[in-house]
Amino acid sequence: MLARLSIFFDIEYRHANGKLREGDAVPMNTSVLLTLGRLPKALELARCLHAAGCRVFVADPFRWHLSKPSRAVTRSFRVTAPNDDQSAYLDELLQIIESEKIDLIVPVSEEALHVTLLEPRLPEHARLFSPSHDVLMPLHDKLAFLERARAAGLRSPETYRANDPRAEGLAAETDYVIKPALGCSGIGLHVCAQGAPLPMPVRARSMLVQKRIHGREASSLTLAEEGRILGTVIYEGLVFSGTVATCFKRVDDALSAEEWIANFVLDLGYSGFIAFDFILDENGDAWPLECNPRLTSGIHFMDHADLAASILGAPPGHGIRLKPGKAFQEGHTTLAQAYAAFFSPRAFLRRIGHVFSTKDVLWSWRDPLPFVLMTPMSWEILRQVVFKGATFGEAATRDIEWRVGEAANPQAKESPDLNALKQRTTLDEAALGR
Repeated sequence: MLARLSIFFDIEYRHANGKLREGDAVPMNTSVLLTLGRLPKALELARCLHAAGCRVFVADPFRWHLSKPSRAVTRSFRVTAPNDDQSAYLDELLQIIESEKIDLIVPVSEEALHVTLLEPRLPEHARLFSPSHDVLMPLHDKLAFLERARAAGLRSPETYRANDPRAEGLAAETDYVIKPALGCSGIGLHVCAQGAPLPMPVRARSMLVQKRIHGREASSLTLAEEGRILGTVIYEGLVFSGTVATCFKRVDDALSAEEWIANFVLDLGYSGFIAFDFILDENGDAWPLECNPRLTSGIHFMDHADLAASILGAPPGHGIRLKPGKAFQEGHTTLAQAYAAFFSPRAFLRRIGHVFSTKDVLWSWRDPLPFVLMTPMSWEILRQVVFKGATFGEAATRDIEWRVGEAANPQAKESPDLNALKQRTTLDEAALGR
């Protein structure tokens, strides 16, 4: 009981003044640092590693976060947000790594692009479970990623920077999508009809114009080692908050996507977590939209024992198996989306049906507090949603997303043209039944 009271106190860092070889197996009693705790995928990863005998530590800029009350977490640290002071953030992570004798650092979400800058400074006993920063950045850049795919001879949709003259021609010929080159969580994404003129505020190098592929949306998560697939899951959203799925089910008939992933990962010789968003067209062909070189909600489908063994350097010969369940939800958020559709009976009934029929990723009878305390522990996200009008995706990532160089969301002010785009995007989502 006394140990559980520690969730109400922070170990808080505020800027105070031999490394394992790649592929070395990490002992099962290793100390692991997760560099984010606020998202359900972080809690899933903490539980997975704790069950394998690891001591799990979490560093997060939020004082309260979802993983903090979990029995799987040994200690939680509050650190400076990288978008407030990246240098302080990295120094504080390094201090935790040294003081707690961390063996393995596992990035969780958008903060990975910042965390990988630590690699040259890590002590000999610590290993970063991620590709280098130089590998991640061209994958995070949506245009650079698609160019890399085309260079490997793989299918990809026509995409140009918004200031490229070809972008205007593309907009005249087909339905298209406008999005930031370095965006995340669907922030700044707008869907436009063929012939709609490109608004002036988006005619910048930091924005992209992409041919819209019509079809079925699907996402993936893969864990790979030197180009070899250890495990892959394809899944699709059932309920969305903005463009982020809060309820999702496994897809078992997307062979085209699985083949595309295997070929891309092999060509890159990639190691670590990597995820893709696809459109499956009417012929079943997979068209990649973007790459997320990090962990995603796909982790909820993966077997804990196999996943932990793979992360700790001893992948099972049979690969990472998937859990028996085919659908999962972030129940509190899915319920909120159901209530948001209260005056649209069909959407409300569909969403509330998923709430009552789909397994919740937070609930565990062995570790109940994250589910019970979800609302207070997520307050730093919820207050931005309630009082500032942010989406859940924006609120969860705005302090950790990559903003160095070109901003991920470059519009400081909304213009009438962009407001019109937002309205069209909302109408598109309504048409999709979200």
